[in-house]
Amino acid sequence: MHCRVTPLLLLIGLVLLSLPVATPQEPPATRQSKKAAPKTAESLSGCVDEHDGQYVLIHDQTRNLIANLEAEGFPTENFARHLGHKVTVRGTSNPNGAHPVFKVRSVETISETCGSQHR
Repeated sequence: MHCRVTPLLLLIGLVLLSLPVATPQEPPATRQSKKAAPKTAESLSGCVDEHDGQYVLIHDQTRNLIANLEAEGFPTENFARHLGHKVTVRGTSNPNGAHPVFKVRSVETISETCGSQHR
């Protein structure tokens, strides 16, 4: 059996090949949300305190908890030298859970004392 290509079939084939293929596309926002968001460095300021053996950052005036502190790249015991000091910590936050956790990469002392000293 011979298959004969007619000029009409050839023309139809060329037209079909030149048409763009439609593929479903998601909106850009949806595509970006599937990628892991890069962690960006953040900073928080407050007073270093210790609650139940955990180092925390508290508001210097209200004494409310800002975040639990977790050392990243240095020993946790280094927070002890900043107890009672107003500091700026730099690192990344993890807002999940009842108490946010802040992974600290660096600590900068703002003041040797913390807001109102009335406990």
